[in-house]
Amino acid sequence: MNIIKGNLIFAEKFGELTILEHHYLAYDEHGIEGIYQTLPSAFSNCKIEDYQDALIIPSFSDMHLHAPQYPMLGMGMDLPLLDWLNTYTFPTESHFKDVALARKIYADLASNLVKNGTTRVAMFSSLHVDATLVLMEELERAGITGYVGKVNMDRNGGEDLQETTEESISETKRWIEASKRFAHIKPILTPRFTPSCTNELMQALGDMVKQYDLPIQSHLSENQGEIAWVKELHPDCQEYWETYDKYGLWNNRTLMAHCVHSSDRELSAIKDAGVYVVHCPSSNEDLLSGYAPIRHMMDMGVRVVLGSDIAGGDHLSMFDNLTAAIRASKARQVMYGKDRFLTVEEAFYLATSAPASFFDEKPGFAKGNSFHAIVIDDSKVLSVRPLSLKERFERAMYRRQEGAILAVYSENRKIYG
Repeated sequence: MNIIKGNLIFAEKFGELTILEHHYLAYDEHGIEGIYQTLPSAFSNCKIEDYQDALIIPSFSDMHLHAPQYPMLGMGMDLPLLDWLNTYTFPTESHFKDVALARKIYADLASNLVKNGTTRVAMFSSLHVDATLVLMEELERAGITGYVGKVNMDRNGGEDLQETTEESISETKRWIEASKRFAHIKPILTPRFTPSCTNELMQALGDMVKQYDLPIQSHLSENQGEIAWVKELHPDCQEYWETYDKYGLWNNRTLMAHCVHSSDRELSAIKDAGVYVVHCPSSNEDLLSGYAPIRHMMDMGVRVVLGSDIAGGDHLSMFDNLTAAIRASKARQVMYGKDRFLTVEEAFYLATSAPASFFDEKPGFAKGNSFHAIVIDDSKVLSVRPLSLKERFERAMYRRQEGAILAVYSENRKIYG
């Protein structure tokens, strides 16, 4: 049994923190055994990692990011979505036919995710199978868990970033078979978005959902121009979400990024199917998409999680994306006079506990969960008076010093520190 000690802070419910001062947490290779104020005698001979007054919080899940866009972080931020894709994104992703380049970039990405306390992901690769397998290897080597998808694109990708329909189907199946060797990184079907995939390809992916029992990730209602384009491509569909639903790509294992401009009818369809909305606040602002109505979604019972959406989003750290979600909700409240802004506790829940069900686990440090955690030393940040643990937690979400992350744990393993 492994024992760590410190100030445990986690969110079992939306907007509610559990704060346990100087408590012990016991875990082994099967997951979390329990949390104790006083260590049971049965564990008296176990080695204790005592982090003293440090904060111990669940590590982050980044539920939407584009790995091949990592080298273009901070570029093209003055362009709206469709122009940005054609000017920067598609040309950048085309370079990932070079496996050696992919290895270099993906190793750095995996390392930086860990250093920023992200241990679970739902990630887009490019359409290149060999580079996608390299990405999965590097994430697994770094200790990260979750899902990676080979992107499907058989139209509107330009000369250098497009497959034939037959290639997309056969290469996806080759990738799924090759992915079976990974223990912690699993495949997720990834039609880039409806304009990138023909009807034939969408149907084939729907068939693969049934054949391989795989989850799905894509984009939905991010930008008004995108929505109008989808309507032209699918005049039989009243709303964007129906272009996924009619091909069997719409269920409780589906992640849909953005949903900035989803109608109440679309949100009801999301709720009824159990689809997850991945809120990407940094990207929504950077690419002029708008401010998603997250409070309204939560009030409707929609499942919402957070994503960095690099490189539409310009920050890899989920600390930054968590606080971006708060600021975006405040901007929405100021602009529209409704949808009360998100609190720190609520945004923290969306970045840590809300995604737990996608990984078949419970919120927070629940018994039986895999142990995923960040240890934060906030002692170097000055204060004029002693702070409560709740105040220290809030400050740690907004402000961190270099070297504040002492350790990172992923899937019952210490992977950093």
